[in-house]
Formats: sequence, C-alpha cells, structure tokens
Amino acid sequence: MAGCCGNDTKFDGASLAFKRTLIAVIAINGTMFITEIIAGIAAGSQALLADALDFLGDTATYGLSLAVIGMPLIVRARAALIKGISLAVMGLWVFGSTLYHALSTSTPQAEIMGAVGFLALVANLASVLLLLKYRDGDANVRSVWLCSRNDAIGNVAVILAASGVWASQTAWPDLVVAGLMASLFLWSSLQIIRQARAETLQAQPA
Repeated sequence: MAGCCGNDTKFDGASLAFKRTLIAVIAINGTMFITEIIAGIAAGSQALLADALDFLGDTATYGLSLAVIGMPLIVRARAALIKGISLAVMGLWVFGSTLYHALSTSTPQAEIMGAVGFLALVANLASVLLLLKYRDGDANVRSVWLCSRNDAIGNVAVILAASGVWASQTAWPDLVVAGLMASLFLWSSLQIIRQARAETLQAQPA
C-alpha cells in the first residue's frame, strides 16, 4: 500500500483480494443500474435516473479497472483518464437533462424515490466498505473508491430529495439534487484526471 516501509509507490490493484472485491462491486452496481433505471422511469425522478446512469458508468469503468490491473503504469493512467473524462461527460449530460426537465410540471413519486434511494444507499455503503482499504491506490484504483463514495453521497441526496418532493409536492427538490449530483461527478472527474495526468508524466521516460 502507499507509503508502506517508506515506499511511495501507489497500490496498483494487482492482488487477488482486490480483484475479487472489484468483481463483487461490479455485480452490485450492475444490479442497481437495472433497478434504478426502472424505478426512475416509473417514478418520473430525474435524481433516480441520474443515479442509475452513475451505476451504469461505474459498472463499465470498474470493468475497465479490472482489465488493466497489472499492466504498465502508463496503461493504467490512461484508463483512469478515460474514466475521468467519461465521468465529466456524464455530469454534463445530467446537468443538461436537469435543465430540460425543469420546464416540466410533473411531480416525481416520492415514495418510489425514497424506497429505491435507500436500497441504493445500502448497496453503495457495502461497496464503500469493501473498497475502503484501497482508497489510496493509484489513479486507476482510487477512481473506483471515489466513484463508490460519490454514489453513497448521491443516494443520501436522493432520499432527501424524496422527502422534499413529498413535503412540497413539487419537482424542484428532485431537480436540485440531480444538479448537485452532476456537480459532484464533475469535481470527481477533475481529481481523477489530475492524478492520471501526473501518473502519465511519471511513466514517460526522462
């Protein structure tokens, strides 16, 4: 692990335990994507759909993380860079979709939002706990931790949005939370891209 015995080399994920953990997290995310996309459409919730898209993105990018484990640093850094850019694109899409739905007068179904948001929170907390000891790895490994942490934060926000929709009988809490989630996607993408670029430079010959 990073800093162990005076060694500044970041953990690169090349362990059987991490690979098994990553496979479990991929399964959790894939299952929750299907669950949330159905629930988001049924509830008419932009926040749930944004969270479902996040689960889909995580499933794909975690698969990429698994594929590049053990490869040279330059390959892992470039994979992390792709994930960072993808996260930024997803954040921009959520922003645009939220602005579009701000013109709609329909109110999401708070009960579905709250129930599915809680289920997603449990799933993401399980992922966060599984990945906790790997949070200080290289850009490729750290990106997995950041995405799972963001998901848990997003799920709490969805539950709060459901409460706001129920109390106000308007869609605004749902839209505000979707916008905040998009901002979190963009901030995390910036962190991943910065570390990936630094590792890319580190891997290049002097």
